[in-house]
Amino acid sequence: MSNIDTRSVNAIRVLAADAVQKANSGHPGLPLGSAAMAYELWAKHMKHNPKDPQWENRDRFILSGGHGSTLLYSLLHLFGYGLTVEDLKNFRQMDSLTPGHPEYRHTAGVEATTGPLGAGMGMAVGMAMAEAHLSAIFNEEKYPVVDHYTYVLGGDGCMMEGISSEAFSLAGTLGLSKLIVLYDSNQISIEGSTDIAFTENVQKRMEAFGFQILTVEDGNNLEEIGKAIEEAKADKSRPSFITVKTQIGYGCPAKQGKASAHGEPLGEENVSALKENLGWPADSSFYVPEDVYENYKALAAQGADAEEEWKKLFADYCAVYPDKKELWDTYHNEELAKKAYNCEEYWKYEDKPEATRNLSGKQLQKLKNLLPNLIGGAADLSPSTKTYMNDMGDFSKENYAGRNLHFGVRELAMTAIGNGIMLHGGLRAFVSTFFVFSDYTKPMARLSAIMGVPLTYVFTHDSIGVGEDGPTHEPIEQLAMLRALPNFHVFRPADATETAAAWYSAVTSMRTPTALVLTRQNLPQLAGSSKEALKGAYILQDSAKETPDAIIIASGSEVELAVGAREELLKEGMDVRVVSMPSMDIFEEQSDEYKESVLPKAVRKRVAVEALSDFGWGKYVGLDGTCVTMKGFGASAPAKQLFEKYGFTIDNVVKAVKSL
Repeated sequence: MSNIDTRSVNAIRVLAADAVQKANSGHPGLPLGSAAMAYELWAKHMKHNPKDPQWENRDRFILSGGHGSTLLYSLLHLFGYGLTVEDLKNFRQMDSLTPGHPEYRHTAGVEATTGPLGAGMGMAVGMAMAEAHLSAIFNEEKYPVVDHYTYVLGGDGCMMEGISSEAFSLAGTLGLSKLIVLYDSNQISIEGSTDIAFTENVQKRMEAFGFQILTVEDGNNLEEIGKAIEEAKADKSRPSFITVKTQIGYGCPAKQGKASAHGEPLGEENVSALKENLGWPADSSFYVPEDVYENYKALAAQGADAEEEWKKLFADYCAVYPDKKELWDTYHNEELAKKAYNCEEYWKYEDKPEATRNLSGKQLQKLKNLLPNLIGGAADLSPSTKTYMNDMGDFSKENYAGRNLHFGVRELAMTAIGNGIMLHGGLRAFVSTFFVFSDYTKPMARLSAIMGVPLTYVFTHDSIGVGEDGPTHEPIEQLAMLRALPNFHVFRPADATETAAAWYSAVTSMRTPTALVLTRQNLPQLAGSSKEALKGAYILQDSAKETPDAIIIASGSEVELAVGAREELLKEGMDVRVVSMPSMDIFEEQSDEYKESVLPKAVRKRVAVEALSDFGWGKYVGLDGTCVTMKGFGASAPAKQLFEKYGFTIDNVVKAVKSL
């Protein structure tokens, strides 16, 4: 190891320790232990250009152990991504570019929001899948225009979380050879030695998943780390797992190898001792020698050169393959899906009762042709969720060009992988499972919302209409759970037109994920349904009076009940308005004037009808209104009997309106 390399590694350590100490908050242990492997990777093996963080053919790096964010921020500062020393000094402070955990879209060079351990592992698998698919679509002999690696760094906690096993099991099955995992193995967790809860042979597990297994005994040996990375890159049939044995808090005499180094500042005296131990001025603060900065500057220039070479290759490729250039532009056109709005064929449907999951499947067959970059699948449920795109092939180790993804029964990893595909760029992804299992997707759905990644979720079997499978498979509280997520659209359509609107809303969204919540049972096509559904709620059938006697609000399968109840009430001299509300979230984004036009404050007699939890409906029915909703978990019986048992009948809705 050259002297300049040694001091460049130590610069990462010192900046990380100073940042945590100044904030009096953070996690110095991982950055101190992992600095050498991170430097070796970024300096000598990873293809990236700080002057263009969005370069399409850059290698991707995810810090799955997001608590060690100062490692990443130090790298971004030293390589010249735009983070200043002042930014490092503002670590974990209000409105800084250096928040406690890395945040996508917030800090240049951060590829994914991480913090929930293991999440980065799943997203890295998604990025590697995206690279494999795009390379299969675009690359031609002598023109590897899509050719890059995905690196992910995480520790013992990431490997304990079940999501990593889910994701890596699939990665091995798919033979994602451009996925390289760097395992920071320091055998320490917050509560002490990992032996108290984690004694398995991680390498054997990863070998069983189908990974190439490599080990670096000394986490400070740059030469050995570099050799392992190159060996990983040389394997063209398997993803690689590199165990790098490190010491948490390396360099700090009082903290090295101890659990106390994990999640608290080292303390002023220990920071000084660290610096002295590393040959740094003990009384310095955020100090980096000029020759170290120059070293990083020279390394960054190599990345800029690599991008220039790629641009020349891509220009030649476009000249030789103009049809591929046109397709490339189509894949990267975020406005493409908006063409569906004025496409008559897109909105066409058969006037017959049909489940919205089936209607969704038909919309998907239309969208697959409009959007050639649409890719996705289900957690072993595509025949039930109707999410298989006909004639588009299956993504597999033998055929990365396939657009149908088979995630297996891995809902949590599926969602992280979907996020990773979207984060990679160039593709539009969807994931799918039964609505009750949205519980398994929730942590990664939350990350979708935080990152502003417009992943589409197709959730079917949306209520007690599931029937015979019983309460374990009948969602009740899930709709309220997802509606509670900020920056997340939940769309529960009532018929074909609203289902088409739901898909349109999902694939045209730029910064908000969307869940389509769909029925198993058949529903009629409703008179009055329209593209107004894109506003979240609209008047489906109106009162002849200027001020309706009452308003019935419903979503999905219960809109049919609201329409039937209105007809019965008219016979008794009550003239009510029916409002279809497929998306509370989108309705809340409309103007106050529009919301008042649909739900005028003057009408206080309101009934909400939905075969799920009533949580959240109070906002729309008010103190004077009521709800026809579920109060328990359902039962095992034919759907029709369940709807009758729990009061989802026209007579009961009429009774609820008249009771006000």
